Amino acid sequence: MYWLATPEDQTESSFIRRFSPRYWTVNFPRPMMASTVTTGFDSLVVDLVFYRYEDLCGLIWASEDTIDHPFHQYQTARDYSHTVLSFHWQSSNIKALDGLNSPTLTLEGRDQNGTARTWYVRLWNYAVGTAEDAVITLDFNDLAGGFLHPSEADPVYPTDIDRLFISMVPPAFDGTTTGPLPSAIEAQVTLSQITITGPTSTLKIGDGYVQAHDLRIANGYDDITSLSPERVIWNMLRLGYRGWITHYVGMSHYFNLSWDGTESRYVIDPSKPKLNKATISWHANFLDLAQFFGFKVILSLSYEILAQNIPSSWQQKAHDATPALTGWQPPSSLVAPTNTAALDYLRDVFLAFGQINDQLGTDHHYQVGEPWWWIDQGGTGVPHLYDDVTTALYTSETGRVVPTKHLLSTETATADQLDYLTWLGDKLGLSTLWLRDQIKAQYPSAQVGLLFYSPQVLLDTAPIAGEANFPTSHWQDPAFDFLQIEDYDFALEAAWGKRTKAIDQIDLTLSYPRTRTHYFAGFNLLPTTLENWKNIHTAARLGFQDNFTEVFVWAYPQIMRDGVIYTKDQDIVMTGFHEIRLAEDISYGASGGPQFLTNVVEMASGHEQRNREWAEARNIYDIGLGLRSENDLSDLLSFFRARAGRANGFRYKDWLDYKSTSPDQDRTATDQQIGNGDNTAVTFQLIKTYDSGGISHLRTITKPAPGTVMIALDAVVQASGWQVDTITGKVTFDTAPGTGVVITAGFEFDVPVRFAEDFLAITLESFQAGHIPSISLIEVRL
Repeated sequence: MYWLATPEDQTESSFIRRFSPRYWTVNFPRPMMASTVTTGFDSLVVDLVFYRYEDLCGLIWASEDTIDHPFHQYQTARDYSHTVLSFHWQSSNIKALDGLNSPTLTLEGRDQNGTARTWYVRLWNYAVGTAEDAVITLDFNDLAGGFLHPSEADPVYPTDIDRLFISMVPPAFDGTTTGPLPSAIEAQVTLSQITITGPTSTLKIGDGYVQAHDLRIANGYDDITSLSPERVIWNMLRLGYRGWITHYVGMSHYFNLSWDGTESRYVIDPSKPKLNKATISWHANFLDLAQFFGFKVILSLSYEILAQNIPSSWQQKAHDATPALTGWQPPSSLVAPTNTAALDYLRDVFLAFGQINDQLGTDHHYQVGEPWWWIDQGGTGVPHLYDDVTTALYTSETGRVVPTKHLLSTETATADQLDYLTWLGDKLGLSTLWLRDQIKAQYPSAQVGLLFYSPQVLLDTAPIAGEANFPTSHWQDPAFDFLQIEDYDFALEAAWGKRTKAIDQIDLTLSYPRTRTHYFAGFNLLPTTLENWKNIHTAARLGFQDNFTEVFVWAYPQIMRDGVIYTKDQDIVMTGFHEIRLAEDISYGASGGPQFLTNVVEMASGHEQRNREWAEARNIYDIGLGLRSENDLSDLLSFFRARAGRANGFRYKDWLDYKSTSPDQDRTATDQQIGNGDNTAVTFQLIKTYDSGGISHLRTITKPAPGTVMIALDAVVQASGWQVDTITGKVTFDTAPGTGVVITAGFEFDVPVRFAEDFLAITLESFQAGHIPSISLIEVRL
């Protein structure tokens, strides 16, 4: 079960010190790099890599927490009056405290008139010590901007501050010169012995803990480079995530760069250490904390690299030499699996992360992520199969010229083209196996897996994609220690038939056991499409039902942004169920109906905050009124014993709502629309729609009454060509309905329920005297 929380849902809270190291962030322009890590409860370290004269990094404290999960955000507090912040400053290879353009505390807010203002506080004016090693004390009631004091002092108004940040620039920064530095500069700043005093020095913070559950979390470094690892791990723990983390190391921040004067851009430099200093610092801290809190981390690296930094000779290219570009902004590109220099680099990146694991004593888990030849427009557009390295290698190995180049992946391949596509698939598969072997040669205990994205490869409309990007002979079990499958597009489109078909094909051709197969459910790209979480939750539930050993949700940033809370509701998840209906004579006299779960908090103003926690209603019944005789009571006792109290569910006929239409009408095959054909899906779930006031509520029907289901396609009743599973409520067609065909159904149905208690408290004397016992039933979801 999931729900979307807001800050108003914070039911538990505690307090933190303002300026706690965990909650500082860094912000910087490409191509420079920076990270912040905590080194204690009162200290943090910022590592920086400067490439240009104009590079500037800000170490930021925000008055409003827009980063953490709404359940755990700290209070918005813009009043810094009477707060005193002190810390020990140590720096190397940045502009020193005592010069022009030196580290400056910038405060953004409003003055006493409400006018937007920015103050620039020179830290050297409040420092005691040297220009690189000093104790800085900032009393917000006696703080002023300006370079020289008192002649240029600009008093800060401390009661309405939005953001504070400390600027850090390279030694050659002068505010005017731009362009590449002679060489990259690695720098470091340490803030230690951070102390905060005063009446506004503490902040209230959400402190609720979600019970540990079985859903795993994925994460992407590119999206969280500004955060401290402690903040990330702490949020995961408090939201109930345990076990595995799949951590994508990204495609745009981990590398070292050099200026290419010919191309006038910064390009990855394989001669330098493969990971920059900031990335090493961040990941060492992240992996160390993950291990401490019991997580196991799978480090994922893909063939994808930020286009503005990838060497041109590594790129995949289309028929017209256009480089492969993804839809991200800024776009990424992809390395050709035939390019030995590119593969050597990816190998060395894996091994560099392995060195961090070795130094920490953490286990080695790696994933080769989404290896493929790029085809844009979701796999149906232009294929990028023709870079110079690849075409030359094809001719060299086969003695043939490259056949006519494909303009679109939807084209039908000739025999020569099919040979080329098969060769490309072979090279793709071999490249992944080579990376696997190189990792295991260095780290023999390493577990190496593969991530496969089915919606962009297994396409009936684009057979080229499957030929080039699904090298089954190389990926079949036991090629990799584990297989990870993702199919976000299918989930977001609710294309459950396509999902099932793709998983069946993967099972058939790659043959990995479920014990070594992981499933990814998600993700919701935009904050404006919160409705996607319902399908993501459905995909996760299907992943568990399909017995994948681990089910992941992608990803941490979207969970924080949208306030997603996942719980494993033990009352709803039910494994024991008996396909037997409670006697209709008893149910006919019972009372009950749907129940929702809504948290209502009344504010001091009299307004209410309401949060709906269940996506679907759950029916509650009392069958005591249905017991009319001692025989009914005896039958119920036997039924109760056979179900072992609460242990096993059963069918229940709700006489107020038991068929696809209203109780006073006859059911027809066109009562309820259960889907639309797409020429692929063959399985559809029975549902019932409830409409009122322009609002529709969908109810999943899992227990249709045997012999009552009728089906129509475009309003034409179908006497055959389909089957219904009365245990799950799924209708399966022998042949997939055509695109756009409206699929409808009529049916009667039961409600899956269980007894609410493990005991019955009934006396014959009371029953004979007319006392009506209360015997409750609760709907279960299967």
